[in-house]
Amino acid sequence: MIKAIKIRLKPTNEQEILMFKSVGCARFAYNWGLSKWEEIYKQGGKPSKAKIRAEFNNTIKKDDSYVWLNEVSAQVTQHAFEDLDNAYNNFFKGLSKYPKFKTKRHSRKSFYVRYDAIKFKNGMVNIEKIGKAKYETNYNIPNLPKYINPRCYFDGRYWYLTLGFEHNENQVELDKDLSVGIDLGVSNLAIVNCLDKPIKNVNKSVKIRKLKKKLKRLQRQVSRKYEANKKGKEFVKTKNIIKLEKQIKLIHRKLNNIRLNHIHQATNMIVKLKPYRVVMENLNISGMMKNKHLSESIQEQKFYEFIRQMKYKCEFNGIEFVTADRFYPSSKICSCCGSKKENLKLKDRVYVCDKCGLEIDRDKNASINLGNYQIA
Repeated sequence: MIKAIKIRLKPTNEQEILMFKSVGCARFAYNWGLSKWEEIYKQGGKPSKAKIRAEFNNTIKKDDSYVWLNEVSAQVTQHAFEDLDNAYNNFFKGLSKYPKFKTKRHSRKSFYVRYDAIKFKNGMVNIEKIGKAKYETNYNIPNLPKYINPRCYFDGRYWYLTLGFEHNENQVELDKDLSVGIDLGVSNLAIVNCLDKPIKNVNKSVKIRKLKKKLKRLQRQVSRKYEANKKGKEFVKTKNIIKLEKQIKLIHRKLNNIRLNHIHQATNMIVKLKPYRVVMENLNISGMMKNKHLSESIQEQKFYEFIRQMKYKCEFNGIEFVTADRFYPSSKICSCCGSKKENLKLKDRVYVCDKCGLEIDRDKNASINLGNYQIA
């Protein structure tokens, strides 16, 4: 079993400059590879990461105009082509959209780290070309000859090193009578069949509302400053605008961290119930996002992240994860007598059974049905 951990780094100013250079080189190699891939395809050839990597090494890296590529680890640019190949493979499997060019502003600031050069000693971690950097973590990190997919990334405020390593599978004694059904929602994050209270929507908390209000105010300030400093058709970015944009980035970071932490706590609580299986719906999240009235709420709830965390935590603890059929009518079936109510509408938040007279919250009824779900 692979265990993934995250370590916060404390690089010096010189190290931080090298890390940002590594991010830029990784982005450049990825974009160059994507452009070359499309060029070969249009010419009727069969592109591959091996061909593109070889051409990059023989032409671009030997060109004096791109001497700055040699200032960072060779693995940074080489692994960018691995990422490109994975992006195409995921696209052909239907797991993601067609690969796009990475931009300096919107793409994640990350780069691959050579795994066999990582060494932990006396609160310092050695990273190739970066050097020895201080770090802090709550994990006991073993010094291994090989780590799985180590990467550095910048979240707008701190640098982190993420890596994986082989770990003995957790031997947890599971409750063979407990099958957990989870129904995701907008008003509440999740309704679990064996819990009395639903898992709350953290976006309705006072803290999140205050942060969103502050974010809106800062965005309006930036917009006004851009308009005030406009020269013809071009916008001028002043120092005050840069300061405000940095504050906006930090608020986005804080909101994201609060939401992720809430999901981690929720999924961890469900796993600690020690069920033998967990059942969830196969949601069409991209289709749900097309609803203009609910798209923002669905985006803030991070359904995809909730499902992803449940999957890997179930696998790590030996719990069976079941995805119910997309057209399984969990909300329309009575959890007491099993009869189906065809005329149930979305506005009906209380399920009333016409046969046995059961009155129950619609989402709670769906979670119980998911818990009792049988694979056909």
